[in-house]
Amino acid sequence: MKSYVFAPLAPPTVAVAGEPGRFPVRRIFCVGRNYAAHAREMGKDPDREPPFFFTKPADAVVDSGTTVPYPPETSNFQYEIELVIAIGRAGLDVSREAALDLVFGYGVGIDLTRRDLQLEARDKGRPWDWGKAFDQSAPIAPLHRVTGGQHPAAGRIWLAVNGAVKQNADLAELIWPVPDMISIISRSMELKPGDIIMTGTPAGVGAIVAGDNVTGGIDGLGEIGITVGRPLMRASGAPGEVV
Repeated sequence: MKSYVFAPLAPPTVAVAGEPGRFPVRRIFCVGRNYAAHAREMGKDPDREPPFFFTKPADAVVDSGTTVPYPPETSNFQYEIELVIAIGRAGLDVSREAALDLVFGYGVGIDLTRRDLQLEARDKGRPWDWGKAFDQSAPIAPLHRVTGGQHPAAGRIWLAVNGAVKQNADLAELIWPVPDMISIISRSMELKPGDIIMTGTPAGVGAIVAGDNVTGGIDGLGEIGITVGRPLMRASGAPGEVV
């Protein structure tokens, strides 16, 4: 029996719609610029080049309904609504035709981003981690198991801030659809149960501030909602730890 020098933290999990059990999260893969209009608004060419990926830590996951504190070290905190793929079976070098066999289910997520830190890193040719992989940066609504072999290939995806719609698109606009993303990731590393893929965001991203209510949804997969809270504060009153 293994022993530990201190008690391990509980594994991060995502709720499953209509079920008491929760989905344990292993890794979070994110697809960059997977909608042409969003690529354009980020100043990039939307041609169908090979996709690229970045990651978030598993414990960036929080449930829908969470109040997410405004994060430190940014003045440009932004939302990105995304289709989430939850992997339920292992697969290495999986073909596009077999890729959907790995899927446990789908959900709605928000890729929260410290845009100023991301763009600064991008422009210097550095990794995006500080802009993307911070605490509570991956809100995910309850997952919906695949039933009857139904996998979303089209349907409205949207996000609103304080009731005003900011992002409004269709999953059919994905440059790299679900089977492609799964197959491409599996060529580089083995996908395993518990892996999450956040599939990219449509155009309309923008800044949010403390007090904003952010809601969104995808046809057939329900909705998500978070509130932006005040920055956490150090005991000294400076941004950082909770007082």
